Amino acid sequence: MVNVIAAVAILAILPLGLAISAISDLFTMTIPNRVSVGLLACFLILAPFSGLAWPEIGMNLVAGLAVFGACFALFAFNVMGGGDAKLLTATAVWFGFNHSLLVFLVTVGYVGGAVTLAFLLLRSQAESVMAMGIPLPSSLVNAKKIPYGIAIAIAGFLTLELAPIHLLAVKAFQ
Repeated sequence: MVNVIAAVAILAILPLGLAISAISDLFTMTIPNRVSVGLLACFLILAPFSGLAWPEIGMNLVAGLAVFGACFALFAFNVMGGGDAKLLTATAVWFGFNHSLLVFLVTVGYVGGAVTLAFLLLRSQAESVMAMGIPLPSSLVNAKKIPYGIAIAIAGFLTLELAPIHLLAVKAFQ
């Protein structure tokens, strides 16, 4: 049985961290390290109170290591930013090494493609958009990178209810 306070924290922390990351990435093209570290630390603190068994908690950490390995390779080849890699790793720990992680990662890919197309279209029409009086952050207009933290956050919001820790926290209110 999950403590109600722990359940509220579980239900609030990951969405809050994802939202902060997306907003930061949108306006500054960076994701603060403290968000990713905070998400990982909060998982480690809350997981024992969530009802997850110790082997499951261990597998969640294995999921984070697996995602970190893939992201590190992408970062090494300059395909992915470091902040994106760290956020994706920290979020993967909340999903665990199961079907929900696969759904999350596939959703990140699809949403990332849509976000990339939207930003490329926006950048190609930036002068027209600003001429209409719609202010755009300079980071969006001038940057060559795509703020992929937005895609990670949207995918996290779309698939969060599949994460085992989230399911256990919701059961605390039923």
